[in-house]
Amino acid sequence: MQPVSDNDASGEATSPSEAAPPPVNANKALWEKGDFTRLAATMRESGEELVAWIDPRPGTEVLDLGCGDGTTAVPAARRGARVLGVDIAANLVTAGNRRAQDEGLTHLRFVEGDASALTGIEDGRFDLVVSIFGAMFAPRPLDVAAEMVRVCRPGGRIVMGNWIAGDPTLVARVLKICGGYMPPPPEGFVSPVTWGQVEVVRDRFGATGIPPERVHCEQASYTFRFPGPPRGFLDIFRDYYGPTMNAFEAADRSGRRQELESELEALFEAENRGGPDRTIIPATYLRVSVDR
Repeated sequence: MQPVSDNDASGEATSPSEAAPPPVNANKALWEKGDFTRLAATMRESGEELVAWIDPRPGTEVLDLGCGDGTTAVPAARRGARVLGVDIAANLVTAGNRRAQDEGLTHLRFVEGDASALTGIEDGRFDLVVSIFGAMFAPRPLDVAAEMVRVCRPGGRIVMGNWIAGDPTLVARVLKICGGYMPPPPEGFVSPVTWGQVEVVRDRFGATGIPPERVHCEQASYTFRFPGPPRGFLDIFRDYYGPTMNAFEAADRSGRRQELESELEALFEAENRGGPDRTIIPATYLRVSVDR
């Protein structure tokens, strides 16, 4: 019997142009879905506060992994750092380069790439590697840790911000609620929020040779700010945030859309600190700093 790749069902040979298309990268499809820039707009102020805590100096070579449209990359570049933003989603790379151009930040650029395999980036290139709610969503977390260590120079620093498994605040709860409406994940799936567990983080960097005393973890707060009521903020998650969009599609298929909507609306109302006409919601995350 001839291999399927050599012949079609009729037995005729197929040309390379007729071969099956490459498999869809599920992670890329997830983050190109909707428009994450709409959610990122509610994260700008905390992004600037986090960059102030990181304190990149002028001339610092920075890699921002899973950068979106630049919530941390842009303020780092404003401080004079030389920043490369890498994201798997082509639409977010385009949006980030547009922001850099609009602000005249010639030392900031965005490119497509996968945090699990930073092809074309040489060893030890960066003084600072940053990933805020980005690389945690990439598959193959051990590869992610290895790549961050590889491209960071000895004596440099790696900073991550990761949502925490089982945390009672907004984003971890959103992901947990949405997971209850989705089909079971594929075999071998590793939950992104395992990056929010201190011992797991230390084990992953330990596998690259980083001793645990050089991996520093603490809980911190990231605040979403939306100029409208919580119901309007939920609409952004529902219509523009890939994981929530997938959950609503699954809920539609099972006839549970209203159940999901009600559960999320109750969460957003309970977490809001801004009153009836605006939304201010703090969310706890694990802030990780690794001394390379």
